[in-house]
Amino acid sequence: MEDLTPELGDLYAQTSGGDPCAWNRARSAFLQRLATDVRRPGFALLIAETTVSSGTTLLTGCAHGFPVRGDGPRWEGLDGYLPQHLLRVAASGRLFAISEILVGHQVRTQNQSRDWNLARRLQRRLLTDHAAALGVMLVNRGDVRMLEALRSWGWQYVLADVAEARGTPLWAPPCRVLVLR
Repeated sequence: MEDLTPELGDLYAQTSGGDPCAWNRARSAFLQRLATDVRRPGFALLIAETTVSSGTTLLTGCAHGFPVRGDGPRWEGLDGYLPQHLLRVAASGRLFAISEILVGHQVRTQNQSRDWNLARRLQRRLLTDHAAALGVMLVNRGDVRMLEALRSWGWQYVLADVAEARGTPLWAPPCRVLVLR
């Protein structure tokens, strides 16, 4: 994995949008998150590559995550967002947190609903490989592009945010919880 780190950072910078000045900050933040996730029990990383006519292999996508367990360390920041029904799935060992799905702009915008879409295949493979009943992802409410892409790949909003379930609908938490069945 260590020899792929620079390529993964480059893929993140290329797929995150923004201008080249922002790429270094985004790349660095992504690599820090990845380094944290790699240490989590059950961490999994899937990569997608393509071979170009010169025989060179290019990284075209990746997805990574880890199981969320009810009896051990959880995803930092996710604890306050999970409603009771997801905590039960975590306790059964069948909840898998997908930290990131990195794919190019075309994958985000074209053929999103097709089963062969690269993002759909990566997320489905992570869940299948870990016998997960549900995938869960925490996304910043302001990241409209990511929320739209995830929704097009089959992700659904959790019906009631924890804040709403507690009867305080005036406060909206900064992130949304999405699940994939």
